[in-house]
Amino acid sequence: MVSTTQKDDATWYRCEECGLLFDSQTDAEMHEENCDSDDDTPSYLQ
Repeated sequence: MVSTTQKDDATWYRCEECGLLFDSQTDAEMHEENCDSDDDTPSYLQ
């Protein structure tokens, strides 16, 4: 499930699996469907 947060006077959408922020709810939902967060670090940082 995607949650919303306010930052820099804007609404951001956060992946509840890994915590990554998106400026588009659609992008956040698409990411979350494919999110592979077996640990706390997103796979693109490994």
